[in-house]
Amino acid sequence: MTFDEVVRQRSSKRDFSDRDVPDELIESLLATALTAPSSSNTQPYRVAIAKGATRNAIRERLTQKFIKANRVKRLSLPKKIWHGVTGNILPDGDFKNDTNYPKKLKQRAVECGMGLYETLGIARDDYAARDRQMQRNFEFFDAPVALFIFVHGERGVYGALDTGIFLQTLMLAATNHGLGSCAQAALAVWASPVRHYFNIDKDYKLICGLSLGYPTEHEVNRFQPKKCSVGEACFQPKLCI
Repeated sequence: MTFDEVVRQRSSKRDFSDRDVPDELIESLLATALTAPSSSNTQPYRVAIAKGATRNAIRERLTQKFIKANRVKRLSLPKKIWHGVTGNILPDGDFKNDTNYPKKLKQRAVECGMGLYETLGIARDDYAARDRQMQRNFEFFDAPVALFIFVHGERGVYGALDTGIFLQTLMLAATNHGLGSCAQAALAVWASPVRHYFNIDKDYKLICGLSLGYPTEHEVNRFQPKKCSVGEACFQPKLCI
């Protein structure tokens, strides 16, 4: 594929086959991603790669936390806290999972969600189906590989910027090799399952996860949300006198 074809073909995949992704291919993708630019070449990111038994164990822990948390989400606040503490289901991620979007950005998020559910045939009031689809995040959409992306906690917004560039490079490299991927903030809601299975340096914080594998022909993988136009993305110049 040409570069433009790779960029335009990449989209978030939400259904994967169980076909194995060889370790040497994963290493090659990461080697490509590590050529990405970063502030003063600091490369303030690290990756935990979960496959096989480790992947299965983390998937199970995350899924159980989601199921338990979902059961109490409509309870009163005191009961939520009580069940959250006693059930060990309170979010313990390193960053707040912030979905308080400004009005204009929230509109795009809502349109994206509605488009996804429409593709899947999930009605707006079918809360059970919506919850099930949300649970798929913590099952890695059945992808055989889950990568957890960490950023150095002292680099602030610039660390997040560098990590985003690294992540995009990784996803494009995956697309070029016929793989699919899905970057997921949801996988950073609970950090403890990942820290349980990996020796994570104390300075690094979990910022997101990435499901990686070979996508299926499921209709959900054909969904692509509408992107804004170049005109919408660019500020207009002031009129000079």
